[in-house]
Amino acid sequence: MTAALDVCIRGAGVVGRTLALLLARERLRVGLVDHPPLAGVSADVRAYALNPASRELLEMLRAWPDEAHVTPVVGMQVHGDEGGEVSFIAADQGVAALAWIVDVAALQLRLDEALRFQPLVERLESPRPAALTVVCEGRASATRAEFGVQFEVTSYTQRAIAARLTCEKPHGSIARQWFAEGEITALLPMGGTNAGALGNSVALVWSVREERADALLALDAAAFAREVEAATGGAMGALVLASERAAWPLQLARADRWCGPGWALAGDAAHTVHPLAGQGLNLGLADAKALAGVLHGREYWRGVDDWKLLRRYERSRKADVLAMGATTDGLQQLFARPDGAWSLLRNWGMKGFEHSGPVKQWVARQAMGRL
Repeated sequence: MTAALDVCIRGAGVVGRTLALLLARERLRVGLVDHPPLAGVSADVRAYALNPASRELLEMLRAWPDEAHVTPVVGMQVHGDEGGEVSFIAADQGVAALAWIVDVAALQLRLDEALRFQPLVERLESPRPAALTVVCEGRASATRAEFGVQFEVTSYTQRAIAARLTCEKPHGSIARQWFAEGEITALLPMGGTNAGALGNSVALVWSVREERADALLALDAAAFAREVEAATGGAMGALVLASERAAWPLQLARADRWCGPGWALAGDAAHTVHPLAGQGLNLGLADAKALAGVLHGREYWRGVDDWKLLRRYERSRKADVLAMGATTDGLQQLFARPDGAWSLLRNWGMKGFEHSGPVKQWVARQAMGRL
């Protein structure tokens, strides 16, 4: 006889797998709905920037990837279009790293390894009835509509292009970002912990205007690398494309409701933000931790499907997510304005922020999940 489920998680991405492990630690029987990968799908070239709070969570679950797939970020440099610059240094925050750049595939593999040793989690090909259904299907979730959720989407008319490159100059374990002509280019250090300051592998996240995304994707490898060199001002020397390219549309989106009797949303199924701050997955992992915490602390007479209980989870996360969405949206809108007056204003602001002392420290701690 098939065992009854306490929770059915629809979506087995990083957030869904993490939530399954957390709920199993609460002695809940969990079904994790996973779909096999499509034949012919190329390797995932994305990389996640995970903050210290996310690392602590994954280490607790014994799902942190090994050193070959995790690169510490000891500093970050942000360049404006008229000389404005902001930098963050890990040592100034009293930490070894501001964040870690993690291979998507390596993280998913470690989560799968942890799940294999968790008998209370059952992998499913299709949903099964459960007291609580948690939707972790990502931004394209088809299940939200079943619960009457409205997903409010604002398009940025931009696409993100991701790829891996090798660079002539060592990256120094520094994450670099350029804002220019309404586009945002980020080069994130890769190569693993042992690559250190001499590593020359980087992950590209390039937010480009929709009208030129197709043209960039159609370029041959050498021409594409030259375009990235131009967008980064040649800061890393000659670049060589070392992977396939992936692209997806950028949007700010949020669900009008995150929960109801017997169901909840988490991760990109509930909210998406612009990737310029690298906080998307960190927000989703914080959702998983918060939901597991609410279920752990519930009164003995409340079931996991109790709406008032689930509302506690929604309230605990909504303010942080709205704040991050507003911050990234504001920055994107500010740098998307091409006229000279706005250029002078934003670069004046960057220079002021660079010397703002406590304000800059507070922002750095927010990004690291140190509230």
